[in-house]
Amino acid sequence: MQIPFVDLHVQYESIQPEIDAALARVLNQGSFVGGEDCDSFEREFAAYCEARACVGVGNGTDAIYLALRAAGIGPGDEVITVGNTFIATTEAITMTGARPVLVDVCANTHQIDANAVEAAVGPRTRAIVAVHLFGIPAPIDDLMEIAQSGDLLVVEDAAQAHGARLKGRRVGSLGHVACFSFYPSKNLGAYGDAGAVVSNDAELIERVRRLRNHGRTEKYVHEREGVNSRLDNLQAAVLRVKLRHLDDWNAARRRVASQYTELLAGLPVVAPVPPAASEPVWHLFVVRAQARDRLQKALQSKGVSTGIHYPVPLHLQPAYRQRGLQHGPLPVTETLASEILSLPMFPEMTLEMVQYVADCVAAAGG
Repeated sequence: MQIPFVDLHVQYESIQPEIDAALARVLNQGSFVGGEDCDSFEREFAAYCEARACVGVGNGTDAIYLALRAAGIGPGDEVITVGNTFIATTEAITMTGARPVLVDVCANTHQIDANAVEAAVGPRTRAIVAVHLFGIPAPIDDLMEIAQSGDLLVVEDAAQAHGARLKGRRVGSLGHVACFSFYPSKNLGAYGDAGAVVSNDAELIERVRRLRNHGRTEKYVHEREGVNSRLDNLQAAVLRVKLRHLDDWNAARRRVASQYTELLAGLPVVAPVPPAASEPVWHLFVVRAQARDRLQKALQSKGVSTGIHYPVPLHLQPAYRQRGLQHGPLPVTETLASEILSLPMFPEMTLEMVQYVADCVAAAGG
């Protein structure tokens, strides 16, 4: 059996008439940058996130950058985040001129350690970027308490967590502002790059709206320099269709995760444990294995595709050598990087497929 890591084609087949009709509508309208679908998606996604406002942008990296910049964060400031995330998180911070300060994560959840955040807050700290890694909610409530005492901005990097909940509240409405990527493989994915910023702070969203369009306040009037990072109408049309199916797809991911948990029990692999009162959406299903590389090769030989998210922590990346970050300051992050393996995860996985992956893990001995 061949098990892909993700299968976007089977998803398209399941909604092809809706997608084709949406794309044809935009093509017939001839409105490609901005337009009715962009406006409608922003309203619909804000409502979905239980937030007041949303603005579509070009991609998830720009979403974080624009949210930070709209909040006034720039040179001389420090922003706390984690080292076990994609480089886009820290890249967006450095794009503003601010300095990323990396903290460790909790071994059981793989999410940001609130105690480490509190210890890292200094006189130049202006914000905390919490990554909802793998679709598991980060401890935003704890971070909001820390932020309140220091007048800090809490940014949700929700690129992997569309639809997740914590204590009954939807990701995107937990912090001061949330940033989403709609990269094609995300739980809610476009057919190209796309992103969004969501917040209950309407003024912040309006600043992002201007910044994403060259700082424009009206045609040919620019109050400041911005960037060109607009959600296009074709992608918005795709996202509007997919948003209607997102809850069902997330429910299917939870089913697959539950099956994995049951079938892998007793094997020498360990999955992260979501925090209490959370409803993860399992963008990725990640396990820890001490012999990770051997396990990955064994699965590959059986036709099971896997990934590693992420094999090199950010503080050990060549791009950050000039910042003097050395091996050792994030021990949990570094241990996880050497052990984690992402198993196939997509809503259309059948029990037979999950069983096959689990059998292959068992045959490899973890």
